[in-house]
Amino acid sequence: MTGQAAQQQANQQQVNQSATQADPAVVVREAGEADVETAATLFRGYLDFYEVDVEDPDAPRAFLAERIAKDESLVLLADVPGHGTVGFAQVYRAFSSLTLTTAWILNDLYVAPSGRRTGAGRALLREVLRRARAAGVAGVQLETAYDNTVAQGLYEAEGFVREEFHVYFHDLGAATSAEG
Repeated sequence: MTGQAAQQQANQQQVNQSATQADPAVVVREAGEADVETAATLFRGYLDFYEVDVEDPDAPRAFLAERIAKDESLVLLADVPGHGTVGFAQVYRAFSSLTLTTAWILNDLYVAPSGRRTGAGRALLREVLRRARAAGVAGVQLETAYDNTVAQGLYEAEGFVREEFHVYFHDLGAATSAEG
């Protein structure tokens, strides 16, 4: 067994063991149209964390409202007793040409500072994976900043493996939702 395969197996065993030890106090639920304001507040925190400059303060809310209304993404919220709704995750459905099946992209996962170290991030991540398995999805892909070592530790502890691919992006400027 290669070193990477052994690490994957060890990570999966850790995931299987820790899956039964999730913090039962954290409640993860799917966001609906009534949750847009709450989700948008967290989304703005996420954008601030990644230093994204948003000119229109209503744009994050409008973006999430449109994704939820059109069922274009799965938005999950994490509620922690005594802290409120402290985290969110947003997943986009995609296709994998290499596996000839569906895949999910965990595009956003964020826990507000007041909810960190409560298990909310782990609970969100596990719920994404649970729903992906139930949907028969081939896998879940995510990316994070090189210096976000806290998130990287969580992802790796939950069985994610760093790929050896380079990610490229070609910025086409500010596209509006009408442009696609």
